[in-house]
Amino acid sequence: MRVLVVEDEADLGRIVQRTLQEEGYVCDWEPDGENALHRALTGPYDAILLDLMLPHVDGWTILQRLRAEGRTVPVLVLTARDTLPDKVCGLDLGADDYLTKPFQLAELLARLRALIRRAAAKASPLVELGTIRIDTAARRVEREEQVVALTAKEYAVLELLAFRKGRVVSRSTIYDHVYGDDDDSFSNVLDVYVSNLRRKLGKDLIITRRGEGYLIP
Repeated sequence: MRVLVVEDEADLGRIVQRTLQEEGYVCDWEPDGENALHRALTGPYDAILLDLMLPHVDGWTILQRLRAEGRTVPVLVLTARDTLPDKVCGLDLGADDYLTKPFQLAELLARLRALIRRAAAKASPLVELGTIRIDTAARRVEREEQVVALTAKEYAVLELLAFRKGRVVSRSTIYDHVYGDDDDSFSNVLDVYVSNLRRKLGKDLIITRRGEGYLIP
């Protein structure tokens, strides 16, 4: 899953970005409000973590523009503005959640996971695909009650396809959500990950639609 962190405090931005990357997310960090607005409107993000007090364009404006242009990406506001009117305003403008600074990283991660689940219409962190069980909170996969070891990228591909179960996901969409802009992986590496997932979880788990992409039926 790909997340945009919009935060002008450099130390905090780097900490959040590093934490998300360690958790397996693809994470872009943007400290400038104007650049963040452009990225938010054009990027393939599964969630946005948004500070409100930003240079050039503030977080309120970014939130308003996103919703005015029909973007439904989940937005978690991260801010030191902790008054009730600020919280009400942020939520009324279209934020999905509101977390005040200082915060614990564990809570941030839990709220982020919840946002992404809700966006995928998944009420529970557990996703079941026949005999396969995915715990998206623990990033743990079991097959017939046996833990299956996956690499970070294998898990990312599986989670994306599982959240979009029943829909064909194009190769370009998978690359956008699973790889960062600085990732120089060869184009055939996705085929390797899908092949590994089939070997570990069952050959019929993922269907290839030639010229379209991949599908978990």
